[in-house]
Amino acid sequence: MSLHDNCFRFEAEFSGNLRCLPMAVRRKLDLAGVKLKLSQWAALEPQERRQLLAWGDDAEATASLRAWLLERTAALADGPAKAIEPARGASWQQGEAIPPMLAAACAQIGASLLPQQWQGLDELQRFTLVKLSHPGHEHRNLPHALAEFLTNPDCS
Repeated sequence: MSLHDNCFRFEAEFSGNLRCLPMAVRRKLDLAGVKLKLSQWAALEPQERRQLLAWGDDAEATASLRAWLLERTAALADGPAKAIEPARGASWQQGEAIPPMLAAACAQIGASLLPQQWQGLDELQRFTLVKLSHPGHEHRNLPHALAEFLTNPDCS
């Protein structure tokens, strides 16, 4: 069973046809240790993209996801997906303290995230906020994600 097998509301712009990788899939890829380019994602059949969204995220499921994706993408024009180190102990996997990069990104957009709010988020929500706060990212979806995830958001 997967923590999340659907898209967030802020992803609605592209989630209908899954033209971009949803955060739920991106998290599973990180857990599986697979780097998948957008062009490789687009080369998958629509039903395969839906299958990846529905794929489980426990250890056994992510191991089979890794094997399936590396095999499935081996013959793609852009080459195979890249095997990377699976996420273990990443900042989004830690529920205690807000990662400094996320706190800085929130401050940059005039939002705040309280420690108890961070602690109340599930792992996919934490993953999403961390990914949306990476340096160089325009943070366009960060306020939307905060508003969606938090009961009393400090931003709109």
